[in-house]
Amino acid sequence: MATDNKKKIANKSPIRAPRSMEELLKSGPVIPNIQGGQVVEARIISIGKRDMLFDIGWKTNAILVQSETKEIGTFKTYLKENQKIPVKIITLEAKGGFPVVSLQQFFEQGKWDILKVNFEKEEPIEVEVLNKGKGGLFIQVMGIRGVIPKIQLTREFLQEPEKLTGKKIKVKILEVDREKNRLVVSQKAAALNLTQSKLQKLFDEIKENETYTCKVIGFSDFGIFCEVNGIEGLVHISEISWKKVTDPRQYAKEGQEIQAMVLKKNVQDYKLTLSIKRLENDPWQEIENKYPNDVEFKGKVVRKEAYGYFVRLEPGIEGLIHSSKIGPETTLEIDKDVMVYVERIDKKNRKMSLVPAVSTGKPLMYR
Repeated sequence: MATDNKKKIANKSPIRAPRSMEELLKSGPVIPNIQGGQVVEARIISIGKRDMLFDIGWKTNAILVQSETKEIGTFKTYLKENQKIPVKIITLEAKGGFPVVSLQQFFEQGKWDILKVNFEKEEPIEVEVLNKGKGGLFIQVMGIRGVIPKIQLTREFLQEPEKLTGKKIKVKILEVDREKNRLVVSQKAAALNLTQSKLQKLFDEIKENETYTCKVIGFSDFGIFCEVNGIEGLVHISEISWKKVTDPRQYAKEGQEIQAMVLKKNVQDYKLTLSIKRLENDPWQEIENKYPNDVEFKGKVVRKEAYGYFVRLEPGIEGLIHSSKIGPETTLEIDKDVMVYVERIDKKNRKMSLVPAVSTGKPLMYR
């Protein structure tokens, strides 16, 4: 194709200057006054794998600037011979004596139009995976950066999404918005050939604040990934239990079916926010009645911080003994029981201040 295009350039004979007014009138239209940087309408003469030829009304055909030839494969489906499109003149006298033009204006507008068409037709596109982010993978297509949310990956990549870094993969578009410069895609939808209408139907059938049977499909340090009637969601680590959770894997197994409440539906990327703990009674709901400040309680020291010790009174209920409340007669050890009194309860912020009981009875504040 490149050889044929060179022949087309060579076959376009140079224009000889007319020798008389009569010959000038017979010679046809005068060459337009085209200058570098100008945007003109061009007719596509041919499209190759690595080059394109344009008729811009000049004495020789124009070629596409070298830096943009890599874009041809992406746009080739949407371009055809004899199509007229705007081009920008880079130079009129490049090496070889032919003009060089840019399709940047077409690319800037056209690439979003192409993505929109793919979105509407539910057709897969090929993207390049750039790198791993906090919530998924960053991708690029036609110079546009986008994201694959982690829950939009198939199970084989859910635990190790970095395996796709640097690869070109097929995806389906979930959201494309030029004004917001936003592109969200799904590798899973392309791999499983899920259509947008099917996803939308499944998504619409799920209701917020209702409980569903969910299948556990994976884990991360920040939660449990589940599938609810074909739609994926996340139980964030803060929504697994009323107790402090450090490892989500201790609360479920992959393939297990669990009950979870749908807290929120994210319509942009078909993501569900789920909760397991909301199906249980909140231990802080009746905290003030359950732990009056004139009663001695037994707890377990669970961890030490720079400012004091945390004591667990029951699953989901922990209080702080501040360092200033610990006298020389009190010894606290991790995983050891301790007798305490409740000094203050902050129900709204789910905080409790404790003071250790001493062998002589109540602490000084109660005497």
